[in-house]
Amino acid sequence: MPKVFREMLQHDATGGILLVGAAILAIAIANSVMADAYHSFLNIPVVVQFADFAINKPLLLWINDGLMALFFFLVGLEVKRELVDGHLSSLDQVVLPAVAALAGVVTPALIYAYFNGGDIIGSRGWAIPAATDIAFALGVLSLFGNRVPVSLKLFLLSVAIFDDIAAIVIIALFYSSDLSIVSLVVASGGLFILLLMNLANVRYQSIYIVVGMVVWAAVLKSGVHATLAGFMVALLIPLNVTNEHGDSMLKSMEHSLQPWVAFFILPLFAFSNAGVSLSGVSVADLFNPITLGIAAGLFFGNQIGVFGVSWIVIKLKLAKLPSESSWLQLYGVACLCGIGFTMSLFIGSLAFEGMDSSYIDRVKIGVLLGSILAAIVGSLVIHLSLKKQRVQEYRYDLSRT
Repeated sequence: MPKVFREMLQHDATGGILLVGAAILAIAIANSVMADAYHSFLNIPVVVQFADFAINKPLLLWINDGLMALFFFLVGLEVKRELVDGHLSSLDQVVLPAVAALAGVVTPALIYAYFNGGDIIGSRGWAIPAATDIAFALGVLSLFGNRVPVSLKLFLLSVAIFDDIAAIVIIALFYSSDLSIVSLVVASGGLFILLLMNLANVRYQSIYIVVGMVVWAAVLKSGVHATLAGFMVALLIPLNVTNEHGDSMLKSMEHSLQPWVAFFILPLFAFSNAGVSLSGVSVADLFNPITLGIAAGLFFGNQIGVFGVSWIVIKLKLAKLPSESSWLQLYGVACLCGIGFTMSLFIGSLAFEGMDSSYIDRVKIGVLLGSILAAIVGSLVIHLSLKKQRVQEYRYDLSRT
């Protein structure tokens, strides 16, 4: 397995465990005497101004619009590397995770629509259960160590990569509004400059970073969600051009950014967005259509979509079962794809932006419920598959003695 791929798995796995701790801490604080301090912290105003250009947002939105843009920048770097010169560079490696990811987006969305199709406001959240949290899912899978085949981890990572691409498209098409033509022109000009820098083999990373920041600021003011800037800029970072230190520019940026995203940005995002107060939560809240749609979409949608379509594609011999893995293990991974957490919370904040806080609370409860169920069931299924595998190996050894 390539070194950069192995490092990605390690960072995401450890980061996933840290994500869990950050979310638990946020929920604990939000339900304690420190709740007011927690919300005050997230509402600290942060202003950045240059001449007449100013960005004035509370800390929470700087995290969601700024730091998460770096997360999507890293996603873009990973996507480009894997599609150009990596695990997803050949068609036979792409088919299974691509169709599985597509089904893992469509099926949860349909389940959510079943519960909320008649509610104009509630239906805005149709994409919330369609996202997979790769860090969280790999964190759970890493608990089984090297007993899980590497091919299965690569399948999960590949599904998540395509899932992230789908999330980017969804955010761009459905969660952008009040577009500013001037800002979009500036952003497009910045992207064009990055393209010219690629063609001219410009080797200085600092120039790419400065232009990328301009693109991000322009997209932030354009009405298109700022995180999309991170993804688009990443696609224009050259893979085969070496930086001033003689390293691949894309791989160097990816290597430098991975630990920051895994160990700081995503845990901070989880801490800032998972703090839902459970006081006054009733059975009726748990059965609210939004809560139910998200939880059921995450938990059942990925089992049905990811595993069901994978089974069909493999049976039709359009793809192969990941090497050294079993159907039960593939089903367990499909369950883990129901861990939406970070991405689901993020899309939920976009879907109900500006709405009553009760909508965001329902999103948080649904995401937490669905993700926890998916993590528990997925873990149990994989544990059962490994136990069954050990029994079969023991019987095989006995038959040879």
